[in-house]
Amino acid sequence: MRSLESQACIQMDSIRDGARSIIEHNHVLPTSAQLCYGLPYEADGRAIILISRPAGTRLPGDALEAVNPLGDRMEPNTRLSLAERTMMEFAVKTGLSPVGRAPRRYLWTDAFAVCNFLGLYGHTGKEEYRNLAVLLIDQVHNILGRHREDDARSGWVSGLDEEAGKIHPTKGGLRIGKQINERRPDERPDARLEWERDGQYYHYLTKWMHALNRASQVTGNMKYNEWAIELAKTAHAGFTYTPAGGGRKMMYWKMSIDLSYSLVPSMGHHDPLDGLVVYSQLRATSSAGAQPSRHLDLTAEINDLARICTAKSWVTDDPLGIGGLLCDACKVGQMIAAKTFEQTDLLESLLEDSRLSLNSYIRTSPLNLPAGYRLAFRELGLSIGLRAVEKLRQLIEAKPIRLHRAEQLRGRIEAVTRYVPVAETIEEFWLEQVNRESATWQEHHDINTVMLATSLAPEGYLSDDSQSVVSNQ
Repeated sequence: MRSLESQACIQMDSIRDGARSIIEHNHVLPTSAQLCYGLPYEADGRAIILISRPAGTRLPGDALEAVNPLGDRMEPNTRLSLAERTMMEFAVKTGLSPVGRAPRRYLWTDAFAVCNFLGLYGHTGKEEYRNLAVLLIDQVHNILGRHREDDARSGWVSGLDEEAGKIHPTKGGLRIGKQINERRPDERPDARLEWERDGQYYHYLTKWMHALNRASQVTGNMKYNEWAIELAKTAHAGFTYTPAGGGRKMMYWKMSIDLSYSLVPSMGHHDPLDGLVVYSQLRATSSAGAQPSRHLDLTAEINDLARICTAKSWVTDDPLGIGGLLCDACKVGQMIAAKTFEQTDLLESLLEDSRLSLNSYIRTSPLNLPAGYRLAFRELGLSIGLRAVEKLRQLIEAKPIRLHRAEQLRGRIEAVTRYVPVAETIEEFWLEQVNRESATWQEHHDINTVMLATSLAPEGYLSDDSQSVVSNQ
């Protein structure tokens, strides 16, 4: 089975080729396709929706039918019940509860899952969901915080002894959770195989930091925030470096399990941005807790990433990346409203780059393709980001942010709000059983189901309640 990343690279090429073929051949869809997607399009200021048509129907290029994009929405209770059922199935199938003999843990997926369980606890008040979030955190640390069973090394990846490792489980970072062990430093690199190998990804670690921070905010137990900050400091030291010729720091994309050597030296496009945002969230939560320790101060790390981010463009045509930008914008907006984030201009630039990215992505019509040409988790990342736009807009309306460019900010929000209907069409497509039977869904079943649940009930992932933390310590 191909990894998420290698499948994504291959599939994105297929999507572009497939979209080009559909467009160039008189808009004839593959016979297995059912066109039923709402696609906002920057033309005449209208949101354009394509009506559902039978497979094989010809679409005149200038005859898209506009309909109400906000009609026939799924009821909130239905969305919540679907998310509950999905997450409980995930708990069973991956060996979380009941605990399996060999639980299946993967850091990215589990970060979203922790947030989902916390969100379901907030929606329903059921202690079971809170307990599952806590259990999942412990299971991730005890599996991905330790060396692999097929590794000559054993114990915590940090090198700490057993008891110290339990107290500081994130001190050495966390493995990705890939099926194949990492490449040894004396092995020749294999670009294709590297996607399948274990190691540490910075962008996975920042997702886990966010999940731990949410755990502190929801449970009031500040140990999760402290673990997140310890992870941030470890990741920052391991992934950032100063180039030999000097200048601003750079970042590695993938590191070895023990963070002693780089596996992929290039820098992830949004990695420094994600780090800046989550470090700032961690600091805000820590400051709201009882007497934050000096060794948990992230000021130096935040300043490093702020310098790396200076004057960078975040524009991307990757739907998962666009969703990440929108989620970061939502987090930044919440911190600005809480007066815990000083770089207020960042919010406007994130929204503008998101608008440019959305426009570029939508124009390729990738959502017109059948399930076999699509990757659900990347589309659902976009869907989650569009849910973040809704939250950000509601935040601005309820608690206007005082900025010297307030009117421009409102305009930026309105510009991306026009794309929000795409979220529901993505969700509806992947809720169809026939589409979940596709190979692209089944090959990435865990991450697809968890991110679908996040999109259906996003509050656990999108909220930032640093100012309401009450320590239980």
